Amino acid sequence: MSGIIRNVRTSDLELKDRLVAINRVTKVTKGGRTFSFSAIVVVGNEEGIVGWGLGKASEVTTAIAKGVEAAKKNLVKIPVINGTIPHEQAARFGGADILLKPASSGTGVKAGGAMRAVLESVGIRDILAKSKGSSNPHNLVKATMKALLELRDAFAVAQQRGVTLEKVFKG
Repeated sequence: MSGIIRNVRTSDLELKDRLVAINRVTKVTKGGRTFSFSAIVVVGNEEGIVGWGLGKASEVTTAIAKGVEAAKKNLVKIPVINGTIPHEQAARFGGADILLKPASSGTGVKAGGAMRAVLESVGIRDILAKSKGSSNPHNLVKATMKALLELRDAFAVAQQRGVTLEKVFKG
């Protein structure tokens, strides 16, 4: 069952963080240019729990640290079945349009850049992913998370319908 994780201490989880993108931003003032950095970070335990965060600071390391802390605050549980997703899912966020398809064992993670970081952090080992539209890493991470949150496993469907697991597969 996907959803927001509550009452779980992040110290209990062994989270690995992945830096997706760093963006240098320039503010022009009367005294000259002021540089600052924004970093988008994905954290996950590679067992179905993942979160993303955005950190902004005047130094790269501080921005990354802020991004990791923000990511730990919005962790979610994603259904992963035998190293892949339960069904095909599409999502759109801003200009980023993505498609996720389950893949057979041994396929690997067929995804690019920002999507790969999110999928590997979840713990998905076999998946086919396609990014259409914008390649903006911020929107790609958000679209990927949106698609993953819309996934439902058979147990969640049975529970939602109020029927047995066997009845879900018989139709």
